[in-house]
Amino acid sequence: MAYPIDKKLVIAVSSSALFDLSESDRVFNEEGELAYQKYQDQHIDSILDIGAVFPFVKRFLSINDNLPGQSPVEVVLLSRNSPATGRRVFRSIQAHGLNITRAAFLAGASPFPYIPAFNASIFLSANEADARNAIQNKYPAGIVLPSQVVDTDDHELRVAFDFDGVIADDGSEKIYQSGGIDKFQEHESEHRDRPLNAGPLANLFKGLSKMQKLEDRAQKSDKNYKRILRISIITARNAPAHERVVSTLEQWGVSPSEAFFVGGMKKERILSVLKPHVFFDDQMSHLQDSVNGSAMVHIPFGVRNTTIEEN
Repeated sequence: MAYPIDKKLVIAVSSSALFDLSESDRVFNEEGELAYQKYQDQHIDSILDIGAVFPFVKRFLSINDNLPGQSPVEVVLLSRNSPATGRRVFRSIQAHGLNITRAAFLAGASPFPYIPAFNASIFLSANEADARNAIQNKYPAGIVLPSQVVDTDDHELRVAFDFDGVIADDGSEKIYQSGGIDKFQEHESEHRDRPLNAGPLANLFKGLSKMQKLEDRAQKSDKNYKRILRISIITARNAPAHERVVSTLEQWGVSPSEAFFVGGMKKERILSVLKPHVFFDDQMSHLQDSVNGSAMVHIPFGVRNTTIEEN
């Protein structure tokens, strides 16, 4: 039976994250709104090139194809376009074969207040102000950074998360910031069996974990079923602080496909092998080394985004 909207795992995305709107933005910034409207009307049937999160969104929607009759996921469009200028975006969505039917066109206003209305577990936007305002209002959101888009024909969907300040809150990070590494390791060892509080993307992680369980069932009933979803955690924690990550996830009843505890090693070394379609991190320093084909998403949450980040 198909999932009702309030039970689906929903992702909201802006048109600027889904497609390459660099030329449209240039017209708007240099010539103004009226010129922008005219430009979009003149190019209404010109299909937009894919943007940073397109490969992720395409594969996320394919979960519905893998689980016919259930349709447990959905993508909605939240856009600053007007309904008129948004027509080109929807025609491009249809041309690219994306099953996106729900949208909000706000005619210049920020769309982030509608995140809970659509039951979205994250809002992916290339507009930094929109994402920051969403986080400040306790809505899950991420800033999609510019990247070189590479879309391949691989079937798998790879989603990678940082842990502290992303899946979990920044409680442990505050200990590190105030007391240094030794105090942090001591605190995490003492509290290794106490789960951390949820962070901004906890519901997204939990929702993806539910999709993995649906795939478990599908694989049990059909030995030829080909899994699509692979969830990874890539954290700067190492032993013994890794235990609190494991115990937190266990007590939440969720589990990643794999976890990497890299200590002081650059995360890019893992990302270049894993090649996730999207990677979420609260520190810009971990997102600056882009990986072709990976959408790098900054989660502007917590103490790391109110103090100077370390390189």
